[in-house]
Amino acid sequence: MSMGAYDEDEHERREKQASKVDADFDDERTIHHGEVEYDAGDSAEALLDQFEEIKSS
Repeated sequence: MSMGAYDEDEHERREKQASKVDADFDDERTIHHGEVEYDAGDSAEALLDQFEEIKSS
């Protein structure tokens, strides 16, 4: 069979595999405790200047 030729067995195998539903998973949610902090940081211009400085080093 040449490359790209239609293979009915392969098509059926893929169709069966795609139609399976995997119900073997843990549907409990993971609860995370802690804090998240966001730093607004510098302006876009300052960040671009810093990037150019790093690139030139």
